[in-house]
Amino acid sequence: MVKSKRFIFARQFDGPPKESDFQLVEEETPELKDGEILVESLFNSVDPYMRPYTRQLPTGITMIGEGCGRVIESKSSDFPVGTVVMHRYGWCTHAVLDTKNKDPQNIIRKAPADYPKDLPLSLLLGAVGMPGMTAYYGLMKLCEPKEGETVFVNGAAGAVGSLVGQIAKIKGCRAVGSAGTDAKVAWLKELGFDAAFNYKTVSSLDAALKEAAPNGIDCYFDNVGADFSSTVLNHMNLFGRVSICGSISTYNDNEPAKGPYPFVTILFKQLTVTGFIVTRWIKEWPKGMEQMVQWIKEGKLKYREHVTEGFENMPKAFIGMLVGENTGKAVVKL
Repeated sequence: MVKSKRFIFARQFDGPPKESDFQLVEEETPELKDGEILVESLFNSVDPYMRPYTRQLPTGITMIGEGCGRVIESKSSDFPVGTVVMHRYGWCTHAVLDTKNKDPQNIIRKAPADYPKDLPLSLLLGAVGMPGMTAYYGLMKLCEPKEGETVFVNGAAGAVGSLVGQIAKIKGCRAVGSAGTDAKVAWLKELGFDAAFNYKTVSSLDAALKEAAPNGIDCYFDNVGADFSSTVLNHMNLFGRVSICGSISTYNDNEPAKGPYPFVTILFKQLTVTGFIVTRWIKEWPKGMEQMVQWIKEGKLKYREHVTEGFENMPKAFIGMLVGENTGKAVVKL
């Protein structure tokens, strides 16, 4: 028997999450049945989506999230010992997974067979994993950026936003981003963003957008939502495309935000505004992962990771990520 630790979602969040909202438990893993594997986590992910998703979940369950680990015991010929997998079984050090499960939301995915040995496995939770697919498909499928167009992304120094801007540059676009510290803005410029600004220190978001995107915005990749997005929509060009990935500015609100309402702007600018959950393209992920690996190997795509050491620090890493302590992808190394 192997002893496993996991964090339980102990109580619904009231405003920003607190460490006391989670409970750490230790237990023995059960014996494997036919088709099951025992995975030992190497890295666990903390992501913004976890905050709003928990509103619909019961307390007492393992806290949701994705992990990257290695098979240490197997009763599946398809997943021999040593196989590196990604799974969505939550905050745990070990997990017994049913390889026969075909639920697309909980399917077990193997690391690509040709995954470069010189790339950290943690990227399977970042640039080559779900955040990378979010950036790639959310931008390419919904915004369809064309050479010479201007792409604006907020939360641009995060796991997704930093990749969106770089993909825009690869596609020949002008990339503009906003972030919450001067250090993050400096990093965006290192990544090749044509313009970037600290939204917390500018005197006017409206003026900052006019300066950073003087010819207007053709594609808007939104991670923030609320008033910020209402302002951005005023700078969209006719027939602009908006990809709504997240709304992190509202995740801790107990009451829904009210106005301003951007529908007239959307109407007269004839904008296409689409919200998305990246699993809609999950069958296409292998192709997207291959493309991201290729760009990384070619030096066209750079990444940064904010690594927290120790499983016991999962809640701290999650809380810190929600307030922007990370630059790039936030992961926990076990």
